[in-house]
Amino acid sequence: MTMKEHILAALREQINRWEELLSRLSEAQITSPLLPSDWSIKDEIAHLYAWQQRSIARLEAALHDREPQFPQWLPGIDPEDYGNTDQTNAWIYTTYRDLPWTRVYENWRTGYLRFIQSGEGISEKDLLDSGRYPWLGGHPLVFVLIASYDHHQEHYEILRAWLQEHGESKPDP
Repeated sequence: MTMKEHILAALREQINRWEELLSRLSEAQITSPLLPSDWSIKDEIAHLYAWQQRSIARLEAALHDREPQFPQWLPGIDPEDYGNTDQTNAWIYTTYRDLPWTRVYENWRTGYLRFIQSGEGISEKDLLDSGRYPWLGGHPLVFVLIASYDHHQEHYEILRAWLQEHGESKPDP
């Protein structure tokens, strides 16, 4: 199995784990705050979706051999500057908190599948070449795939632990 195939398989497994976890929860569980936080599972998924859009923009730029066309973002804030992460995440929360769960879920799911499909369309050579896309500042595009996986995994593990600690969900099979 090539590195690309391995990463894409891991991304597919990840969405399946998320889907399985979310399917075990009621809409009330998904939309209620994860105390002591104000955020709900819906807000977590919206957060993942918002950041996912930047990753999709990078992959689609690679597919079309152009600069990324990023989605609307917090005005005056560079999302690449990690010193602004808290402010950016607060903006994401405010932007998406009033959307219904079904829309948040469908946006996230469709985006995740689009992300995987975009990754499938890029050659392994182009994914691994650190000089191929100047707009990545010397990093290979494969980092976009890995970072998205890591971001989703971090939130999955935190959420699963919270649900188990609060008796909201049984451990994964």
